[in-house]
Amino acid sequence: MDSAVIPLRHGGLSLVQTTDFFYPLVEDPYMMGRIACANVLSDLYAMGITECDNMLMLLSVSQKMNEKDRERVMPLMIRGFRDAAEEGGTSVTGGQTVINPWIIVGGVASVVCQPNEFIMPDGAVPGDVLVLTKPLGTRVAVNAYLWIDQPEKWNKIKLVVTKEEVIEAYQEAMFSMATLNRTAAGLMHKYQAHAATDVTGFGLLGHANNLARQQQNEVAFVIHNLPIIAKMAAISKACGNLFNLLQGTSAETSGGLLVCLPREQAAKFCSEMKNLSSGAGGQGAVGGAWIIGIVEKGDRHARIIDKPRIIEVPPRGSQAANQENSSTSPDPSVS
Repeated sequence: MDSAVIPLRHGGLSLVQTTDFFYPLVEDPYMMGRIACANVLSDLYAMGITECDNMLMLLSVSQKMNEKDRERVMPLMIRGFRDAAEEGGTSVTGGQTVINPWIIVGGVASVVCQPNEFIMPDGAVPGDVLVLTKPLGTRVAVNAYLWIDQPEKWNKIKLVVTKEEVIEAYQEAMFSMATLNRTAAGLMHKYQAHAATDVTGFGLLGHANNLARQQQNEVAFVIHNLPIIAKMAAISKACGNLFNLLQGTSAETSGGLLVCLPREQAAKFCSEMKNLSSGAGGQGAVGGAWIIGIVEKGDRHARIIDKPRIIEVPPRGSQAANQENSSTSPDPSVS
């Protein structure tokens, strides 16, 4: 699944290790470094691991960049990566830098664990509830932001969204992607999570299917609700089959954790995520986590119902976010 778990020769310990890298997708090199680090660590967090012993950074410098740009951009990207690692309670002790046609940024995360420190992603049971800890729509937001200066593409979406709304969504996507999933990883233990994965390149449905296939029990995941950065669902619809956000196959970068929780624990998990997120800037005004579906008896696959409920998540700092002051616990009912 998300990380390699390697039993060690000594004392029942395991080495848990993961690696990931990708191309830049936001303009700010510092934030890109933070996003890259958060994305690497997320594979550990998906197993309920909250500590990381060591990180390495992988960096490819573009041969197309002049020396001035290189000296400005690369140190910012490295600093963003290191700062996110420090926020995660770890440090970057080395890595590899190469010259390449493209900028690539990523890393390796390693930790030595006792068995009680990680949760294998295979224990879902019928009756569990599916929870997602970040809103969907990062790819749509990033692309829409680029289209502001591309009239032929902007014309496809200008009837459903304003430039101000796209800029707010882009900012929200950037901060969401740079947010560590560490809090959710810790709460997985507190609320007895049965399995989890992080939602990245295969989209929500792709990763839900991957997780369903790993389960020991014969279960299926049914997704009823889709928390999406505000206006991104409308953009996806306006673009036909380009993103397929509502079908669950739109790629995400450094997305949230998809967690299988006992039904009686799910609302409490979401409530605590919301409280902790709000205290740290949060994922939007209603941030934290959303109940999105159920686990039922089945043939180890996932599906999204025909007409899922779209939960519009207002970008932090937006007027809608400032008006969102609801303190009610998430409704565990998803029918």
